[in-house]
Amino acid sequence: MRYTSKFQTLADQARAQVQEVAPQDVDALMEGGAVALDIRDPDEHEKGHIPGSINVSRGKLEMNIEGVLPDLETTVLCYCNAHNRGALSAATLKEMGYVNAKYIGGGLNAWRKLHEHV
Repeated sequence: MRYTSKFQTLADQARAQVQEVAPQDVDALMEGGAVALDIRDPDEHEKGHIPGSINVSRGKLEMNIEGVLPDLETTVLCYCNAHNRGALSAATLKEMGYVNAKYIGGGLNAWRKLHEHV
């Protein structure tokens, strides 16, 4: 998908502000207590997601996240299909005080590639 230059600049700035997590590290991080946060819309989530992830869409993230994840110390692994919305969401969570907000590099697409032949 081609994005506008302004959107891509915003997403690139977000990626520079938060830590990227490699898709191959996601399962171990979740086993250690990290929460995978699918920030895609509910219909996208229903079509497939990382097992055990929770879904709070990007459009309602700021309004709903505290009710879902009240602990600001939680390691949150934001993801979308690739990485732009995930990075934007992680940056927003950092601004809200979630000190361990990160995003999954390559998003769901990259995570799925690792699990295709498992």
